[in-house]
Amino acid sequence: MTLQIIKDRAGRDEYVLLPVRVYEALQEEIDEQLEAQEILAERVDAFDLFDPSDYVKNPVALARMKAGVKQVDLAQRMGVSQAYLSKLENARRVSRDAMAKVRDALEQGDPP
Repeated sequence: MTLQIIKDRAGRDEYVLLPVRVYEALQEEIDEQLEAQEILAERVDAFDLFDPSDYVKNPVALARMKAGVKQVDLAQRMGVSQAYLSKLENARRVSRDAMAKVRDALEQGDPP
């Protein structure tokens, strides 16, 4: 018996085509697995997504997190040390000029 495997775009196995008689022999087990997958999906949907703004009050840290940029990478984009950026992210107040530099660095992307 030959099974046909269908791959996803990344080349990983995604589906298997098999004869109906094999499917019928495995149907009860397949149904149990599908039901378990549905229950798991419902549990995952029950959780709220993490929103950094609920916990992070510093605008520099929040902007960096929302952009998905590591602290070291943002510091490099800004042309400052990571230690300086850390101090900026832990400051109680951030100047408009500093915030503008952060926004510019986040918008420009990786340095050349």
